[in-house]
Amino acid sequence: MDQATIEAWVRDWPGVTHEIKWHDDLVFMVAGKMFCVYCFQGKNHGQVSFKVEDARFLAFTDRPHIIPAPYMARAHWVSVLPSAQMPAAEMRPLLRHAYELVRAKLPKKTQRELGSG
Repeated sequence: MDQATIEAWVRDWPGVTHEIKWHDDLVFMVAGKMFCVYCFQGKNHGQVSFKVEDARFLAFTDRPHIIPAPYMARAHWVSVLPSAQMPAAEMRPLLRHAYELVRAKLPKKTQRELGSG
């Protein structure tokens, strides 16, 4: 997975912004809340981390090349290592679901302001 692909997928989702954090990571957020992190340089280059449902966390981390996300595992985030070579057809819906999980936790007023999409 590459940065341009992820940016193209999320660019039109309501309320999505992104910024660089921790020197190596491009963080995608909805209304200021993180839902996906792409490591664009450094030792973890190409790693994609995102929020998953609590009930699916163990199922994901039991898969080869998917690990609990450093510092974020307690919030049920996983990291897909570049060696996973996850196809776009699988990754894109996972990122959209991460977006929806985070968006659903926003205040109702904020959700309404974001509209549908």
